Amino acid sequence: MQILEHLEIPTKLETIRVSALHALAYCRRLFYLEEVEELYTQDAAVFAGRRLHAELEKQEDEEWEELFLESEELGLRGRLDALRTRDGQTIPYEHKRGRSHRDANNQPQAWESDRLQILAYAYLLESALQITIAEGRIRYHADNVLIHVPLDDAGRAAVREAIQQARILRQSTHRPPVIDNERLCARCSLAPVCLPEEARLAHNREWQPIRLFPEDDERQIIHVLEPGTAVGRTGEQIKISRRNQPVETVPARQVGQLVLHSFSQISTQALHFCADQGIGVHFISGGGRYLGSFDTRQGSIQRRIRQYAALSNPETCLELAQKLVLCRGQGQRKFLMRGIRGKAKTEKLEKAIAQMKAVLKQVPQAKSLESLLGFEGNLAALYFGALPDLISPEVSVELHFAGRNRRPPLDRFNAMLSFGYALLLKDVMNSILTVGLEPALGFYHQPRSQAAPLALDLLEIFRVPLVDMTVMASVNRGQWDVKADFEVRGKQVWLSEVGQRKFVEMYECRKQESWKHPAIGYSLTYRRLFELEVRLLEKEWSGEGGLFGQLILR
Repeated sequence: MQILEHLEIPTKLETIRVSALHALAYCRRLFYLEEVEELYTQDAAVFAGRRLHAELEKQEDEEWEELFLESEELGLRGRLDALRTRDGQTIPYEHKRGRSHRDANNQPQAWESDRLQILAYAYLLESALQITIAEGRIRYHADNVLIHVPLDDAGRAAVREAIQQARILRQSTHRPPVIDNERLCARCSLAPVCLPEEARLAHNREWQPIRLFPEDDERQIIHVLEPGTAVGRTGEQIKISRRNQPVETVPARQVGQLVLHSFSQISTQALHFCADQGIGVHFISGGGRYLGSFDTRQGSIQRRIRQYAALSNPETCLELAQKLVLCRGQGQRKFLMRGIRGKAKTEKLEKAIAQMKAVLKQVPQAKSLESLLGFEGNLAALYFGALPDLISPEVSVELHFAGRNRRPPLDRFNAMLSFGYALLLKDVMNSILTVGLEPALGFYHQPRSQAAPLALDLLEIFRVPLVDMTVMASVNRGQWDVKADFEVRGKQVWLSEVGQRKFVEMYECRKQESWKHPAIGYSLTYRRLFELEVRLLEKEWSGEGGLFGQLILR
C-alpha cells in the first residue's frame, strides 16, 4: 500500500466584495468591523442610498442593467449599480447620493474610496467577461456631477494591492486603530459600534469627544404580562392576542424588545421575525424571576475569541472586578448620602456611610477575587442595613423592610427590588446579545442557573440608579397599594399583575431619563447607557480601555 505524505490539497480563496474594498479605502477599521467581526448597521444614509437606486431603476428612459459578477482569478466579486454601452464600449456606473470631492482648483473629483470601487468593478468586468474596459463612471447626484475614471495599469495595480491588503487584514486578530481624520467618523454608519471618539479619549484624556453614539432608542419595549397571551406575526407587524381583548398589532420597526411574563406564548414564525428585525425576546416568570433570552447572535466569533483570551487572565478579571465593586459601592454610598440631604441624620446612616468609605479604600488593594467578594459583602451589608432609614416615617409599615432578602422575598420592599433586578438583568442581557459578546464569559461572578456571569457582572453598575432609587422614590411618594399591588402567600410576598404593570411603567419611565456620563461627558438615556457600557467593556481588552465602570452617582 502506498502512503501519500504531505499531500497538499489546493484551497479555494474566498473572493473579496467590491464594497469591502470601498470600506477599506475609507477606513481600515471599518473594513475590519464589517468583514472580520461581521458588524453592520443600517442608518438613514444607507436607506437613502437604497431609495436612490430604486428610483433609478423605475426611470423608463434609463438604460439600466444590474449585474452580479465573480472572478476567482482576481479574487473579487460584486454587484454593479448599472452597466451601459456607449459607442460600442461597455461602461460600469456607480451612483452616489452625495457630492463629489473638490480639488485645489475646485474641480470635481471622485472620492478615493469611490474611485477604488469603480476601478474594482471595471477590473472585475474585464476579468469575469474577458472584455476590455476603458473606464468607469461615477454619478454624484447631490451636485449632478459625472466623473470619468480611466482603467489603466496603475488602476489595475491599485485594485490588486487593495485585494492583498484586504486578505491580510482578514487574517488579523487585532482590530485596527481609529483613523486620524475624525470627519470621516462623523459620516460613518458604524460609528455607534466603533466608538471612535471614545477610543480617542481613552488614549488622550484631554480629548473632548463629540457624541456619535445615538442618544436614545425610541423603539418600544413591549411587556406581555397577561397569562395566556399569544404573540405572533402578521406581515411586517407583531401581533398580540390577549384573552377577551381585541388583537393588537405593532409595526416591527417600532419594537426594540418583547418581554414575555408568566405563561404567555410566542410563535416560531414570530421568533424568526424578531431575530431578523433585531428585536430582543426575553422571558420572565410569573413570580418575577428572569428566565432567559432568545440568542440571535451571528458571526463576530473573532470578538468572542478576544473576550475569552482577556477574561482567562486572572489579573484582567481582578482589575475589572475592582472597577465594578467600586462603581456599585460608591453609588450605594452616595445614594445614602443623597437620602439624608435636608433631613435629620440618623446614627445608623452616618456610621454606615463612614464605614463604607473605609471599605472602599481597601478595594484597590484586593489581591484576589475571593478577597474582593469579602469587601463587596461588607459594602452590601452596610448599605442594606442603612437603606431602611431612607424610608419616610409617613410610609405604611407594610412597605418598610429590615434588610435584603430574596428567593423568595419576604416583604413588599424586597419584592419590588427582586422584580426590578429581573427587569434590569433582562436589559443588560439584551445589550450583551446586541453587541455580540459571550454572556457566559464573565470576569467576576461565577456561572449559575439562569443568569449568565457577564450579565450579573454588568448588572452591578445599574442596580442603584435604575432599581434602588426607583423603588425608594415610589415608596416615599405613596405610589403603592399594599393590598392590590401585592400577593402574600404565607411568608412569601410577590407583586400582583397590577403591581407588576405599575412597576414596569415606573421602570421604563426611569430608563427614558438622561444622564451625563461622568467619564465621556455627553448625555444619554439610561436605555442607551446599557449598550454603551457593554461596548466600553469590550474596549478594555481591545487597547482602548479606561472608560468602563465610571457610571457613579454624584
